[in-house]
Amino acid sequence: MIVNSVNQVASGSEVDLNDIKIQKIKGESTKESELIQGIILDKERTNNEMPTKIRNARILLIDFSLEVKSPETETRISVSTPEQLESFISSEEKYLKKITEKIIETGANVVFCQKGIDDVAQYYLAKARIFACRRVTKSDIEKIARATSGKIISNLNDVNSEQLGLAEEVEETKAGEESFTYIRGCKNPKAVTIAIRGSTEHVLDEIERAVKDGLGDVIAAIRNKGVVAGGGAVEMELSKQLRAYARTLGGREQLAIEEFASALESIPETLAENAGMDPIDVLTELKKRHDSGMINQGLNLFTDKIENTFESGIIEPLKIKTQAITSASEVAQMILRIDDVLISKSQREPRMQPNSYEGMN
Repeated sequence: MIVNSVNQVASGSEVDLNDIKIQKIKGESTKESELIQGIILDKERTNNEMPTKIRNARILLIDFSLEVKSPETETRISVSTPEQLESFISSEEKYLKKITEKIIETGANVVFCQKGIDDVAQYYLAKARIFACRRVTKSDIEKIARATSGKIISNLNDVNSEQLGLAEEVEETKAGEESFTYIRGCKNPKAVTIAIRGSTEHVLDEIERAVKDGLGDVIAAIRNKGVVAGGGAVEMELSKQLRAYARTLGGREQLAIEEFASALESIPETLAENAGMDPIDVLTELKKRHDSGMINQGLNLFTDKIENTFESGIIEPLKIKTQAITSASEVAQMILRIDDVLISKSQREPRMQPNSYEGMN
């Protein structure tokens, strides 16, 4: 699902993570999670008389309210007769009816509005069998536009059928006590939704975190066009190469490089411990295989075996691996600099003699 979602919204090597929406839905098994070729909104239709499902949806996206505009300054309207009051109310209704008629004329059967929709406008939309949602967030409106190839309209006079988005289906569904609107079957969408399901909020949060990590990994691999063998294979090979390099040097440099190599070996060692394997046996076997030129040998924790992890599909983005090693090295350097400063400071401060207090007395 993660790979398919990234491939769907990618433009060459460029991927915008904002084009992949993660929607958490409480209830059912995690295995029921799915990739939607469209968008899911945590919204419901504005009027119960509106249809719950629209097939061959023609979607109108508007960022203005379908309501009577309030005056920008403080205004008073003086009404002295019942006829004047009735005329005032009917003029509002006529205005709202005119707005909805323009929408109906476009051929739209679904409306997503970023702002409010008046009750009168809701009535006319429902009468025309149009599905409408109000107060959809700006980010969701933009995602719907990218998914359906629709245009966001800011002025009713600009509304026409060519600016409508298209989808196979728009449907309101219930999940427990929550309502969701599914926009499915968009043709070549540039924004998609990963719907993750889980029995509890804690499970949903953990799955969301894992999905975000997975998206970051896949995007990093696409942007940098490089992956390496996982399961500690890279660390073991780097350790081997560093130890060989250390033997060409002498003194403290050699010791420092060997310590760096030992630090890299802590990765496969930790993996082995977490998997319940003997870390000493694992490191010994990995060293033996890498010394014989088997550079992609690492730990497969699905089988608890040492094997060619690249062929097993256990891989990591090159960017993430280099970033991890670089960051760890920079932190180590920073700690060493702090130690040097503290040592230097302590050496400069005069030490008080043991008998100094007696002299003062």
